[in-house]
Amino acid sequence: MMLHSFCALTDAGRLRPNNEDAVCVDEASRLIVLADGMGGHQAGEVASRMAVSLIAAELGPWLSGPGRQATAAEAMGALRDCVDRVNQAILQAAASRAEYAGMGTTVVFGAFHGSQLLLGHVGDSRAYCWRQGRLERLTTDHTLLQRQLDAGLLTPAQAARSAGRFLLTRALGVEARVVLALRALAVEPGDLYLLCSDGLTDMLDDERLAGLLAQGGGLQAQAQRLVDGANAEGGRDNVSVVLAQLSAPA
Repeated sequence: MMLHSFCALTDAGRLRPNNEDAVCVDEASRLIVLADGMGGHQAGEVASRMAVSLIAAELGPWLSGPGRQATAAEAMGALRDCVDRVNQAILQAAASRAEYAGMGTTVVFGAFHGSQLLLGHVGDSRAYCWRQGRLERLTTDHTLLQRQLDAGLLTPAQAARSAGRFLLTRALGVEARVVLALRALAVEPGDLYLLCSDGLTDMLDDERLAGLLAQGGGLQAQAQRLVDGANAEGGRDNVSVVLAQLSAPA
């Protein structure tokens, strides 16, 4: 079995008074989770923390227990069911208090299951894989901007200036039914996986991310370098990263 190392780091950024991102690493179950909340009166902070804590509380024990013997299809079904319940919990919380009205959150999470990474996401928080000196984006943003790009209505240059990049088409806690994007990926020794909020990717493009990861130095140094890089470019939003490294072949 390949060994796994983890690191999580979150920062309020340079302009926001509070941090509405939340992160979690459960080493026992090899589960990583990141969420980026939205909503006034710190309600986004409530939504993101609910998403991360509820996913970890439900999936962590299952993945480290009976889930070890589950097939990939069974595990993916468990992930979908969990996210459905979390979505309902956030909806109910939003309806229970006036100051929580309209809150919601993105989520991106990964569960290392056998020789695969089961990767799920809703919204525009992203996942990447750094493998043999190459960075690959593993998720597609659930935003109005991405829809316009997919439809050929905008060029990448136009997209970089579009206000639509901030408009989500999917989030937890917004509608009664949420569609989780979920895929199973084969992992390889030496892989480095990155989960991040848009506070990182709005400040640094994929080329910059690759350059910072390539400097190495260990997970803590790489995570700090990413956060510092986003803040150096203005830090307009909260910045969060989770890194998971698989052991290299002997």
